[in-house]
Amino acid sequence: MARLKPTSVLLAAGGTGGHLFPALALAQELSRRAVEVDLVTDRRAQGYGADFPARAIYPIAAATISGRSPLAAATAGFTMLRGLAAALALVRRLKPAAVIGFGGYPSLAPLLAARLLRVPAALHEQNAVLGRANRLLASRVNAVATAFATTKLLPAAAAARVRHVGNPVRDQVLQCAAEPYLRPSAEAPFRLVVFGGSQGARAFSELVPPALALLPAAARGRLVVVQQCRQEDLKAVEAAYAASGINAQLASFFASLPQDMARAHLVIARAGASTVAELTVLGRPAILVPLPHAIDNDQRLNAMQLAESGGAWCIEQDQLSPARLAATLGELMAAPELLVAAAAAAKRQGRPDAVAQLADLVEELMGNSMGGG
Repeated sequence: MARLKPTSVLLAAGGTGGHLFPALALAQELSRRAVEVDLVTDRRAQGYGADFPARAIYPIAAATISGRSPLAAATAGFTMLRGLAAALALVRRLKPAAVIGFGGYPSLAPLLAARLLRVPAALHEQNAVLGRANRLLASRVNAVATAFATTKLLPAAAAARVRHVGNPVRDQVLQCAAEPYLRPSAEAPFRLVVFGGSQGARAFSELVPPALALLPAAARGRLVVVQQCRQEDLKAVEAAYAASGINAQLASFFASLPQDMARAHLVIARAGASTVAELTVLGRPAILVPLPHAIDNDQRLNAMQLAESGGAWCIEQDQLSPARLAATLGELMAAPELLVAAAAAAKRQGRPDAVAQLADLVEELMGNSMGGG
C-alpha cells in the first residue's frame, strides 16, 4: 500500500499580534487553497485563538534567552528542551508537509524539530531587522521570507535562501484595501485613529488627550477619535476627552480596527511590522511612535523605512510632548494636501499580494515533501 503524503502545514509563532497576524493571514490563504493548518504558539495567544483558522492550536513551552543569572539561564534551557521534546512528538504525530515559523521563541522548537526530522521548513521575518529567534534559525531552514527588501542582521549563510514576499495582512485588511483615501475637508469631521497594542496604549493614553486639548476649539470640534486604551485607563481618558469637548470612541479592543483605519484621515500608532504593513496596504498616513528600548530597534527601522518613502512621520517617544504632537496635528489638519500625498506614498509601499506570495512558497515546500518517498 502506498504511503499517504502529508497535506497539512504546521505554523509556529510567538503569542503576540506581530507574530500571529501574518500567521493568521497565511492560514486564511492556505484554507482557501484547501490546505489544513495547525498552529503552535504560547499561552499569550489565547485571545486570538477564536479567530485563528487552524484545525488545532497547540501551546508549547518556550523561554527567552537572555543574560540573566545562571539559575535563570538553566531554567530557560530546561524549558526549551521540554519544548523541543514536545515539538518533536507533535511533528511526528501530525506529519506536516512543511513547518513555517513567524518568529518569537515559541517558533524555535517546532523549526528545530522540522530540521531534525527532515521536514521542509521556512521562516518569515516581519521586521526590517531579523529577530533573535529567526537569527538562530535562518541558516537551518529551506527558505527565509522577508517583509522588507533589505533585512538587517541576516546571516550570510542564509542570503541565498531569501525570498522577499512582503508582510501578509489579514483578510479584514485586504477587504478594505480598495477603499480610496478621502481628502479631509475643513467642513467635515476629521477621523483620527489611535492604537498602541499592549505596550503602547498607556503611553498614548497619557499623551494624546492632552495634545488634542491644546488644539483650537474649531479643530477639536472636527475631531472624531477612535482610540484603543488599556482597560484600567478607559475612565481617565474618557474624562479627559469629555473635558475637551472631543468626540471619542474608546475601547480596550476593537474587532473592527481594519475598518476604522480604512476610514481614518490619520493614524497614530506604534511601528510594529503588522501595523506598518496594514497601513501600506490600506494607504493611510500615520504618525508612528516606535516602541522605545525595543530589542534591535526593530520598530524604529520599520517606521523609518515608511517615513523615508513619504508615507508616515516618525517621532521618537522621548521627543514627543503634548505640545509637539498638537503642533504636528494642527499643521496636518490645516494642510490636507500633505495627508493626501502621504496616503498615496504609503499605498505605493503596500504589498497586498504578500500572503499569496508566501502561500506559493509554502506550496513549493509542500511539493518537495510530497514528491519524496
